[in-house]
Amino acid sequence: MIAERAFFVLLGLAALTACAPAPTAPAGAVAPAGTVPPAVSGPLPLPARAKVSPVRLAIPAIGLDQAGLIPLALGAAGELQPPGRFSDVGWYEGGPVPGDPGPAVLAAHVDSRSGPAPFFRLRDLRSGDEVRVTRSDGADVVFRVDSVQRYPKSEFPTQAVYGPAPGNALRLITCGGSFDPAKRSYRDNVVVYASQRWD
Repeated sequence: MIAERAFFVLLGLAALTACAPAPTAPAGAVAPAGTVPPAVSGPLPLPARAKVSPVRLAIPAIGLDQAGLIPLALGAAGELQPPGRFSDVGWYEGGPVPGDPGPAVLAAHVDSRSGPAPFFRLRDLRSGDEVRVTRSDGADVVFRVDSVQRYPKSEFPTQAVYGPAPGNALRLITCGGSFDPAKRSYRDNVVVYASQRWD
């Protein structure tokens, strides 16, 4: 495979493009500015729960054990922003935390000019392979690969990846397929679908 950029379309430019599209931020009700909740009697509300995040990803079948996952956000066009460094694995913090209900999304580069990146061997995963995510609350969540799919970027299945999913699900995304030298980008996306294992 050509050692080139995965996830970035152009190297060395300020404008970066994500490898895969992502949903726009969900619409939610927002209280009007300046409103103050009425005074209530009774017990004080509980303090907000500390935000939980994934902190480590281990996939034994491909020899991956990566600590220090970074948060990923959406760009202005609603696309998932890639990790800033080729060595990082990122988590879409606008979605579920791995181990919570719904599809949690992790993304990383496939390679760079200097060699393989964290998700270089993602395409080699098979049904039944184990994916382990450690969370900041100390929980160790184990997923089992259901399938590995490859899609042309123009046909990325946004709903299947980011839409509602039964139970606790995990999606791993990187670039794949052949490299387009003119665009300096891979033509496809590789998506691993996994579900939490309870045994």
